[in-house]
Amino acid sequence: MAATTGKKRGFISEWVRTIIYALALAGLIRTLIFQPFYIPSGSMKDTLLIGDFLFVNKFAYGYSYASCPRMFGVEFCGFAQGSNERIWGEEPKRGDVVVFRHPQNGADFVKRLIGMPGDRVRMANGVLFINDVAAEQVPDGVFVEEYGPQGPEGNRPICSNGLQGEGGICEKERFIETLPGGVSHPVLNVTDNGSLDNTAEFLVPEGQYFFMGDNRDNSTDSRVAAAARGVGFVPYENIVGRADRVIFSSAGRSLLAFWTWRADRFLTAVN
Repeated sequence: MAATTGKKRGFISEWVRTIIYALALAGLIRTLIFQPFYIPSGSMKDTLLIGDFLFVNKFAYGYSYASCPRMFGVEFCGFAQGSNERIWGEEPKRGDVVVFRHPQNGADFVKRLIGMPGDRVRMANGVLFINDVAAEQVPDGVFVEEYGPQGPEGNRPICSNGLQGEGGICEKERFIETLPGGVSHPVLNVTDNGSLDNTAEFLVPEGQYFFMGDNRDNSTDSRVAAAARGVGFVPYENIVGRADRVIFSSAGRSLLAFWTWRADRFLTAVN
């Protein structure tokens, strides 16, 4: 009996150690290499859709306090916040799709990097200007989606073709925009005279960056100051990592609804 009890205890002890090692390895990978990220809003359509699950590459830009995970509201690397420095730091490139911490509330955001330190950025009639040079926009058809609740939060899209009934066709103009340096990416347009289509000129401070969503008329980004519930400029240390690849995507409000999975987006690169 004693031998049997000893074997059971040994099995349980080994099982517990295995679980602890697995959790430690998962935590290490999440902290240092890749972090999963869910897309809850449509601000990056059609590059990213509501319901996309990404892998964020943390190694791409080095590490700061924002690279550490948070649990139950606790910042494990909060002691390093405020230095605006990174370990093995690498500067992000214009055009990268980046996950970062909101400068005020600390929420995770994903946007495209538009303005580098020292750049002058403005919008005029829906056209992006960087250092007084317009980013070329070439018409690329229409982005079409069904009007209705999207994702677990039930957000509804904004349409350029007016109000739609449930299940109606929601349209947005689609353009291919080319940034200085040659990165080309899609942008969507809902209105030609929206509140974000014409802005003052922003001078990006040293050590900070300017981000925008690809869904230009439906994005909370650097065009609105953080103090006004926007994003404003984002410090270097707030960058979490580069969005590299969509691993999984679901158009439904539940992951169990397999008929809403977007198989064509599985394992696709983010550009």
